[in-house]
Amino acid sequence: MNMQPTAVMAPPPPRNMSEMKLPIVMMRDILLKTVFRKNVDMVSEIAEAICLPVTVTQELVDLAREQKLIEATGTLNANNGNEMGYQLTDAGKARALDALSQSEYFGAMPVPLDVYREQVERQSIKNIQITRDQLTSAMGHLILPDSLLDHLGPAVSAGRSILMYGPPGNGKSSISNGIRDAMGDRVYVPYAIEYSGQVITVYDPIVHSAAEVQKDDPTSLRRTGNRFDTRYVCCARPTVVTGGELSLSMLDLVYNPTARTYQAPLQLKSSGGIFIVDDLGRQEEPPQALVNRWIVPLEESKDILGLQSGEKFEVPFDTLVIFSTNFHPNEIFDQAALRRIFFKIKIDGPNQENFLKIFALVARKKNMPLDEGALLHLLKVKYPTIDNIYANYQPVFLIDQMIAICEFEGIPYQMTPDLIDRAWANMFVKDETIVK
Repeated sequence: MNMQPTAVMAPPPPRNMSEMKLPIVMMRDILLKTVFRKNVDMVSEIAEAICLPVTVTQELVDLAREQKLIEATGTLNANNGNEMGYQLTDAGKARALDALSQSEYFGAMPVPLDVYREQVERQSIKNIQITRDQLTSAMGHLILPDSLLDHLGPAVSAGRSILMYGPPGNGKSSISNGIRDAMGDRVYVPYAIEYSGQVITVYDPIVHSAAEVQKDDPTSLRRTGNRFDTRYVCCARPTVVTGGELSLSMLDLVYNPTARTYQAPLQLKSSGGIFIVDDLGRQEEPPQALVNRWIVPLEESKDILGLQSGEKFEVPFDTLVIFSTNFHPNEIFDQAALRRIFFKIKIDGPNQENFLKIFALVARKKNMPLDEGALLHLLKVKYPTIDNIYANYQPVFLIDQMIAICEFEGIPYQMTPDLIDRAWANMFVKDETIVK
């Protein structure tokens, strides 16, 4: 039976200003900055720009009017339900410019950290239960032994950290991506969150894949019933992939001194999803230092970040962390670090039977006809020279090499012992002294 992921509870939209739980001055200033920067003049347009319901936006507009920062233009727009137009007064423009000098942030109203924390719990990665059918389907493009799925399944369902290790070229990265595909459901990612009056942007179109959702027309009397707090973006569960470029500084808040706002670090952007640390051991920082940075988040499901002022604060840590390395764990970690990584799974190369399955699968996909004589030459002559050690990347490499040779020579795609030899010569580099 293929169980589908349980639908995540959407964040409810605020019904009034008091439910926003943000400083009134911050909300008013973001309203003024947005009207100034986007040149919007109707409440429905302003509501869309700051991602709030029309009723709450009207409250903010009325507040700004009382303070003589916004005024009605006295013009009704016939194309928008006879809505009244509004504009900034001279005092409002001055206040908008002053507010922009303090922070360039405008647009979507931020979500208070405590409110965001509640949504993280509703859509926690630890709530996911993945079945064998779902995982097998997501890994359908890979030839994997059943024993590997026996280990992967419980690890993913537990939502705990995973270390995959083994020789290079055996699909650790592909397996990580397959785990991501098995998730299947959606989460809600805020455009920005607020802590102590500071704005931290979270939604990142490079990391987050927004889903198609039906939005209500704010001027329509009919409602679809699918409304949610539009300060969030409905997205597929995020996946952040880092490799040798990962540094400890990338796990801290990034301050923009020009805009005077913060950008969330990678692990916060991946909340509710997966954080893949590929090629562990290739970074500038030693693996032990990177894992030490994760100790508190992995054990306590919370991370500690710091503002420019030096103030530290806690944010939720709700991410399935997958470490992938070509090194043996004992070479790069001490036992204390290994204890904190909950699942440790070795990814070996395929046996000869699975190697041939992969080879045939790749050949069929790339329209390369199989040849029994060439395959026997590969298995009986070439692989014994490397102690019959097979790797998952080798079929793709060898077949691509033969295709390149055939296209260069102007001959139909074919597999021969000679072409096997020529392809094999490019797969390994001999140890030899180069005369300079």
